[in-house]
Amino acid sequence: MPLNPTKIKVICFDIDGTLADTDDAMVEKLAKIIPLPYPFFSSQSRLRAARKILMAIETPANQMLYYLDRFGLDDWFFRIQHKVISGKRRGETIWKPINGVIDTITTLSKHYAIAIISARDSHLTQSFISQLGLSTIIQCWASCETTLHSKPYPDPIKLVAQQLRVNPSECVMVGDTTADILAGKNAGAQAIGVLSGFGEERELWAAGADEVIADVNILLRLLPT
Repeated sequence: MPLNPTKIKVICFDIDGTLADTDDAMVEKLAKIIPLPYPFFSSQSRLRAARKILMAIETPANQMLYYLDRFGLDDWFFRIQHKVISGKRRGETIWKPINGVIDTITTLSKHYAIAIISARDSHLTQSFISQLGLSTIIQCWASCETTLHSKPYPDPIKLVAQQLRVNPSECVMVGDTTADILAGKNAGAQAIGVLSGFGEERELWAAGADEVIADVNILLRLLPT
């Protein structure tokens, strides 16, 4: 079904690859360690190779988290993750917004309720909101620890809808992966895919996206404001 902007009251945003360019940061880090000899591969070639590797990893990684969630092992996984990441590391400012998105969601917040639905843990979700000064704009949020099941399950979107006293059908999920799209559709919400992260256009459409756009900034032309 094509996107119906008139039904939307709440915009739910993913973080990685949607509002923050952490995907590009991962690409740059991987490009530095790819064992390709410099005389034969330019820096741009290394970046392209790194992006292809991470895009290939993204789908099975999401599947792994899906099954951890399904079998109730996600809490165990994130407890281990918390121990591996030191307190000093977790306190670092690691967020870099994609160009223009802060102004975009600020403008959108004058017309829609804004929510964050992230596959990150609660600490990092709150860190993103506070570090980028979005506390007065984000009306509610859900992390991978907030509900029994995370994306691609509908639970986080249903929780946000409940908190904001709207029907899930009045929400739209905006994200760069199939997990974002599936979460939206599974909840009965609309879903918009963005190409600023690892998701590819064909797979976002195949997952049921109502619209696919280059990045979040296009929402200002797509939605009534």
